Amino acid sequence: MNVEKQFAPLEKSRMRLEIKISQADVSDFYQNVLRKYAASIQIPGFRKGKVPLNILEQKYGEAIRKDAEGDLINETIEEAVKDADKYERPLAYTQAELEGTPEFDPGKDFVFAVTYDVFPKADLKTLEGFTIEVPDVSVEDADINRELEAVRERNALVTDKEEGAAAETGDIATLRYCELDADGKETENTAREGFVFTIGKDSDPYGLSGIVTGMKKGETKETEKTYPEDYEYKIMAGKTIRLRVTVEALKKNELPALDDELAQDVSEKYKTLEDLKNDIRRNLELSLEDRITVQRNNALLESIVQANDFELPESMVNVELEARWRTLADRFRTTPDKLEKLMAATGSDKAATFASWRPDTEKLLKSRVVVEMLIEARNITVTPEDADGEMAKIAEKAGVDPEEVKKHYADPRAKEYLIDDIKEQRLYDQLLEKCTVKKGKKQTYEEFFGAEH
Repeated sequence: MNVEKQFAPLEKSRMRLEIKISQADVSDFYQNVLRKYAASIQIPGFRKGKVPLNILEQKYGEAIRKDAEGDLINETIEEAVKDADKYERPLAYTQAELEGTPEFDPGKDFVFAVTYDVFPKADLKTLEGFTIEVPDVSVEDADINRELEAVRERNALVTDKEEGAAAETGDIATLRYCELDADGKETENTAREGFVFTIGKDSDPYGLSGIVTGMKKGETKETEKTYPEDYEYKIMAGKTIRLRVTVEALKKNELPALDDELAQDVSEKYKTLEDLKNDIRRNLELSLEDRITVQRNNALLESIVQANDFELPESMVNVELEARWRTLADRFRTTPDKLEKLMAATGSDKAATFASWRPDTEKLLKSRVVVEMLIEARNITVTPEDADGEMAKIAEKAGVDPEEVKKHYADPRAKEYLIDDIKEQRLYDQLLEKCTVKKGKKQTYEEFFGAEH
């Protein structure tokens, strides 16, 4: 097919593609469509498949031309972008939009244009000279002791609390709760049955620990809570919500003694409590190292994005916002549609939530674009030997058999993620060579990880 095409970049990472198809090709395409219809359509007075094309066109010409036009547009767009690069090709989750109403006439050249979103092409001129600050954090004895308490809690014996006993921090409560409207009636789609959580330990959107503490099994309480403007769950920030909470069951943890026997119960590899402590310290230090590396890399990307601003296609932002919405629904243990109804009941809406999320979402997406562009521009590659070496490091850090790690990465998708991680870290190492990394504010381990969440 004789096709002329012309790509023209637009604002906000959009592309205009104009296509011209010669009259001969348009006519051939249309005749093929006519023959396809003629082979299957039934018209009184003619056997199936024997309808003359001129009769078929007289009777159904307008509808057939419309179908032919749509098929021709789709086919030629697909062909036109097949060999285009990602800066000219439509994003996978976008639809090309037809410009105007093109004239389809088998006796003429066919010209049409579409617009669509493409991968953003940033002009990355400033990539060095940044000062990156990371917090000054170390693992202390208090951190080891806190982890030991967590080990005790995980190995605790769970028993029912005595009848009439009040709920305390550390107890395991099973609740039924719901929101109430102004008349004290249950708000639709807000009820939860059998919600189990540890008081004062587990987080939840409503902050139930403060409500449940002091309640007894079988007790029901109605209360009103006003959530601060900077509340973690944005859809509830600044709102006042009435709740009805019933304690259906109440259990307590009987903690084991902190001794060699506990260490041995945790794992066969521990002979003494000191072995367990040493392993906890090592794991905390590895987690700290990994988290500081992530924060340092994120700070570097943020600096690059600020110094090299560019626009994102709207569809890319919307897809990410919708993904965050689904994640929030999962945290509320509901569906995205029901979450929207829940928000409406609390006086908020999806659009307002998306608006509050947008700045951080754009920052995240721009960072991803920068990483992808620079890895491609610098031709950063990973050999099979590089991947094997990284797997060996992972096994050593985790204290597991290297063969187990290799089995995990035998999955092609997992292997692909590993390779991408190696490429990214090599990129960061290259970029950080031209930057200054310095220690910032002194923080405790708990403060640092709390701030990260």
